[in-house]
Amino acid sequence: MNHQRRSGLKVMAGLIGMVRPLLGFMALAIILGCAGNLMATFITVLGGYGLLTAAGFYDGNLGQIILVIIVFAVVRGFLRYGEQASNHFIAFKLLARIRHKVFAALRRLAPAKLDGSDKGNLIAILTSDIELLEVFYAHTISPIAIGVITSAVMIAFMACLHPAAAVLAAVFYVITGLVIPVVNSRLGGADGVKYRDLFGRLNTVVLDNLYGLDEILQYGGQKERMGHMNEKSESLEKISLRLKKRENTQKIATDWVILAAGILQAAVCAAFVMSGQMEGADGVIAVIAMMSSFGPVAALSSLSNNLTQTLAAGKRVLSLLEESPQVQEVVGGAAPGNGAIHCDHVSFAYRTAGEKDKKGEKVKTGEKPKIVLEDFCHDFAPGMIHGILGKSGCGKSTLLKLMMRFYETDSGTISYGGEDVNRITTSNLRRHVAYVTQEIFLFHDTIENNIKVAKLSASREEVIAAAKKASIHDFIQSLPGGYETKLSELGDSISGGERQRIGIARAFLHNSPVIFLDEPTSNIDSLNEGMILKSLNEEKEDKTIILVSHRASTMGIAKNVVRM
Repeated sequence: MNHQRRSGLKVMAGLIGMVRPLLGFMALAIILGCAGNLMATFITVLGGYGLLTAAGFYDGNLGQIILVIIVFAVVRGFLRYGEQASNHFIAFKLLARIRHKVFAALRRLAPAKLDGSDKGNLIAILTSDIELLEVFYAHTISPIAIGVITSAVMIAFMACLHPAAAVLAAVFYVITGLVIPVVNSRLGGADGVKYRDLFGRLNTVVLDNLYGLDEILQYGGQKERMGHMNEKSESLEKISLRLKKRENTQKIATDWVILAAGILQAAVCAAFVMSGQMEGADGVIAVIAMMSSFGPVAALSSLSNNLTQTLAAGKRVLSLLEESPQVQEVVGGAAPGNGAIHCDHVSFAYRTAGEKDKKGEKVKTGEKPKIVLEDFCHDFAPGMIHGILGKSGCGKSTLLKLMMRFYETDSGTISYGGEDVNRITTSNLRRHVAYVTQEIFLFHDTIENNIKVAKLSASREEVIAAAKKASIHDFIQSLPGGYETKLSELGDSISGGERQRIGIARAFLHNSPVIFLDEPTSNIDSLNEGMILKSLNEEKEDKTIILVSHRASTMGIAKNVVRM
């Protein structure tokens, strides 16, 4: 994904913009937080008034002061609970909303923008990055507002005691709650982004090692793969240590500033008391108020430690949401025509390096584009089986992807019954075509549900009929659970040929006018291949079937064969 350059403030603005539907709850959290923090501060201040009253330096009612302290202490607990409950309600609602937006973005970007992308980074965005945003929504937005409001109230209170005490408090509030966090965030911002990116890359390495475990053990690659993973882990650890050191430095700086604020306030108030410009009791209360009121702004200071990574996570999430798809989905377009599929002078190249794609967007390195198809012309008539024969890398699979409009042609057109594929409503096109890819993905679910991916409303009878056509029914029936047998992750509990046949069963169940099959029998024995090809031959009357293979023997049932 292309992480756009944007400042921390822009990232925060983008994340805060998502709170709009829940502004009422956010306002409630801020009100409760302000009331709770002010009560916590004034418990200490009232304690000071109580001691001064007991010592005879202040004319107050000690009983009333103690009663108010007790009330504030009890109410403070309820206010704190209400603030946290409101913040976490906002956070969890927004995280669900963001996940929905991210999955919608992935659907929009797939498959062209996601082909060859770093899957580990995508997993990191979908899991840990979005989870980190909980810190922002539950522990950042309202604390900032609470810190500003409570500081303003305390400045006003100290101004009633003496203007100088208020000015001094304002200066140290700004240093603690604004200067230290901003400086810390700027120093650690780049490391935060690097940490999130490296975390994603480590995820990719771990996934590779898990999925390739058989090959690693077979060829003795444990040491090399472990070394590669250790290298990523060490790089991550170095950045983590730098972030931890910066966090410790920030904590020490905050503590020193708060200590200096108390000492300076005590010195200034003492000078005013000695010069007769301030009452002794007011001087004591001003110092107590200053020292007891740093909680909200000190919380803002410590936010910068978590905020470094949170904003980096937010930047990655926002970049994904704003990523423009390589192929725009067509909404409200035409329906596919039922005539021939016509390819008219189609050319296509995969773009890499410094090259610009059809939309003028640059890619990363300076390699030349890999031309896969050039000036390809052909008509695929309905009611028959067509074969596309050629060696690996000649563009057979790419042609099917262009017909599915996973990619757009660089030049030339593809049309269905006279309708340009670029003007056909994308959802209509997907319903019009059943596409069996080389690598069949199976979900960690029952065999029946894996076949029903093609038609969720299908009955068991329809599933069985499709499985029989794909020559997989007898195998399924031989399993202890039959169609209720649950497959392991990625379908590793069955063979490659059985995975392919489940993919073909999906195509039969989809029952669309057009079927694309990309190397559908490459992992299937000759007996089952013959049965599947026989089923395809029986289905051809009202369908357009395009069969891609590098094996000439598979082309036996094709009436029309294109050699590439």
